[in-house]
Amino acid sequence: MLSRRHIRVKVMQSIYAMHQHQAENLDKEEKFLFQSIENMHDLYLLMLSALIEIREKEEEYLELASKKYLATKEERNPNKKFVNNKVLNLLGKSHSLNSIIDDRSITNWKRNDDIVLFLLDAIKESAIYKDYMNADVKEATFDDDKEFIATLFTDVIAPNERLYDYLEEHKLTWLDDLPAVNTLILKQLKQLRETDDDFSVSKLYKDLDDKEYVKTLFRKTVLNEVEFSKEYIDKTPNWDTERIAELDTIILKMAICELLKFPSIPVKVTINEYLEIAKEYSTPKSSIFINGILDNLVKDFQKDNRLSKAGRGLL
Repeated sequence: MLSRRHIRVKVMQSIYAMHQHQAENLDKEEKFLFQSIENMHDLYLLMLSALIEIREKEEEYLELASKKYLATKEERNPNKKFVNNKVLNLLGKSHSLNSIIDDRSITNWKRNDDIVLFLLDAIKESAIYKDYMNADVKEATFDDDKEFIATLFTDVIAPNERLYDYLEEHKLTWLDDLPAVNTLILKQLKQLRETDDDFSVSKLYKDLDDKEYVKTLFRKTVLNEVEFSKEYIDKTPNWDTERIAELDTIILKMAICELLKFPSIPVKVTINEYLEIAKEYSTPKSSIFINGILDNLVKDFQKDNRLSKAGRGLL
């Protein structure tokens, strides 16, 4: 679930927060970093649970409407195609998914069902929903149901402004995580098969190496900031060091840390990853500035035999 780039971004944000708050308790800041990453997994579970809650709300509505004293013919015999959707039912009955939702106490929609009802209304108003419900085939195939839910998630649920506002208000860090989370969920939805008897919940870390990478990159960058800053100071003769964007200095230090302290990460990977991060999170000219410095540093490191990369093709 968590890519190396997202790990780098999380570490960068944590170091930036340390600088802003002038924090010096490394253990406390490291704990905050890991909590921020755990929150990303909660967001993933929250978005999946929204699909479950939306279906359940509609089922409750149809049940209550059918029992009204003056129920209409349509209310007594409602179109249940949506609540019978095979993908939504798979999610709702998934033992692994619902167990971890319970374990992580993901109860946001129980406490804020107005958001779920708002999403349900938006769904019902969409052309996607109306076309699906009015299709001639009442008993849709699994692939029909899957395509409908994938499209609904992409076009109606994920971009919903009311949902976005709620997530921003609840946890600001979720906004950076949301694109990656939504992309993963969409990928998983599209990979579902009719023979699946459960939903495979994505793990937060690909493996233990990735979790260790978080800690090592954070600690080695923070503990060697002064040393790393000396590496690029003489490479910026035309720049007043006080004018260099703070995020740029953090990105440079993290990149230098990887170049010198992580023998298994290829040089090209390090440079490309941090240039992309600079493009997304720093100033418009940052990536050009950082690219020039790293290019010169790599040449110097190679000349002085300071790049101890293990394995073929890592330089």
